[in-house]
Amino acid sequence: MMKWFKSIAIVASFAAFSATVVADAGDKILESDCVECHDLEGAGPTSLAELWALKGPNLSYAGNKYKQVWLEQWLAAPTRIRPAGMFYGNHIKPGPEQDVVDEDSLIKHSALSADEAKVVAAALMQRKAKSGLIKPGAYKPGKISVSMGEMVFVKFRGCSGCHQIEPGYGGVSGPEVYTAGNRLQEDYIISFLQDPQAWSPLNFMSKRAMKDSDLQKFVHYFHALSQEAFE
Repeated sequence: MMKWFKSIAIVASFAAFSATVVADAGDKILESDCVECHDLEGAGPTSLAELWALKGPNLSYAGNKYKQVWLEQWLAAPTRIRPAGMFYGNHIKPGPEQDVVDEDSLIKHSALSADEAKVVAAALMQRKAKSGLIKPGAYKPGKISVSMGEMVFVKFRGCSGCHQIEPGYGGVSGPEVYTAGNRLQEDYIISFLQDPQAWSPLNFMSKRAMKDSDLQKFVHYFHALSQEAFE
């Protein structure tokens, strides 16, 4: 029996060592290829000029925000999450009836190999700035119909003015939400909706007083949207 416990300890130690090696490899890629567009340390913009100049999201708290499986998949095959880039004012132009996104002004995110995506995702999951804002278990699993969730999101809260609930339907100034259920950790969503400025003081997302039941419904809705077969 003692030998068995020693074997388990050795395997656990090796697994921890391997995870560290993988994360270290990912950190090297982040620091060489990603630091130009992403904040890796958590300072964040301190002025509107810096906010408008952002090229990518703050990754200092990626481990509290994203789901690792999604990160691996996205890094290997990036798609645009924000239809008009990080700051929409830099990427819109007059259209026939209204302003439209200037696609030519947007920069495509480079794709990583499957192996690179895996080590970078592992490294990002180690970056957990602002962990104090997360309340583990804040989200209580549940369900809501897409139609009911849409009523809350679109009609009652007016969130579709900035966010798309399906490709081409909704605003372009904020990130799409039809991928949020697969992309974001549930406890992070709850925390962010409670106080967006706690995560980023100059965030354009408005802070709204919402009951816990409403916060739960938002996450239920994102999960329901993630099951839709959007192209």
